[in-house]
Amino acid sequence: MSWVILFVAGLLEIGWAIGLKYTDGFTKLWPTVGTVASLVASFLLLGLALKTLPVGTAYAIWVGIGAVGTALLGILLFGESTGVLKLVSLGLICAGIVGLKLAINNKALHSDKLLAALPIYR
Repeated sequence: MSWVILFVAGLLEIGWAIGLKYTDGFTKLWPTVGTVASLVASFLLLGLALKTLPVGTAYAIWVGIGAVGTALLGILLFGESTGVLKLVSLGLICAGIVGLKLAINNKALHSDKLLAALPIYR
């Protein structure tokens, strides 16, 4: 359930990031109210997810969801530039999100033997 909560928190992060564009410097009441509500809800849900998920992993995933979603909506809603490098970079962030999620469930990646095998730890 924590993963679902974290995912929703990430979606709400996209909401407040995009909402900032519509507040016109916090001069428009309803866009500002919606943006602040999305911000608060996003932080509250992130906090709930952190009760059972590791902070480094959960935070990175939350930020990744927000960054990729905001960038994609910026392209779709505001006509921001696209290019191969930008799209590949967003894809790499998505791959990182998936990798972090998979790493949580892979006990081999948490092993001290894995770290000991790295040359930097010798």
